[in-house]
Amino acid sequence: MTGVRPTWAPSVPWLSDFHECNVRTYVHAGGREPGVWFFSLDAANPVAVRLARGLWKLPYHFARMNLTREGDTVHYATERLWPGPLPAACRAHYTPRGEPRPAAPGSLEHFLAERYVLYARSRRGQLLRGRVHHPPYPLESADLHALSETLIQAAGIARPAGDPPLVHYAREVRVRVFGLQPVLPD
Repeated sequence: MTGVRPTWAPSVPWLSDFHECNVRTYVHAGGREPGVWFFSLDAANPVAVRLARGLWKLPYHFARMNLTREGDTVHYATERLWPGPLPAACRAHYTPRGEPRPAAPGSLEHFLAERYVLYARSRRGQLLRGRVHHPPYPLESADLHALSETLIQAAGIARPAGDPPLVHYAREVRVRVFGLQPVLPD
């Protein structure tokens, strides 16, 4: 994440730039407005974590994170430090391949990447919605060389057996998230 800031403020490098990793699912409200629900978001900036937990009501966690490149191969690691549940970590080594392009409408990749709403709950339990604007993600396939992770288990989710992980890579995309609003019943 780079340049993270409120629209009215300048970005501050020590606060606005940090690694982030999330565990999420895909939801909708009343059959409309498909969006994402975050089980966890791990970030490498404790100030950003506290602000996001308080202002955005999102389950952020502070983590030690590292991303390095060796040629075209990316080495990514995260280890949650607080708050729990612990352990929660991920190590992945992958190589993007192919030409970046937007996902085709109607494809699984489009379903997974092109979400324009995020959902959260207030401390009182009210469902909240935040609009998200971004250009289409420039997706590439990626070859996964190694993966070990406990983030899914820490979120209380059983890992599905069988199929190997579906892996994609996207280069920088500018995202704008608007303030949370209550989801009103119909």
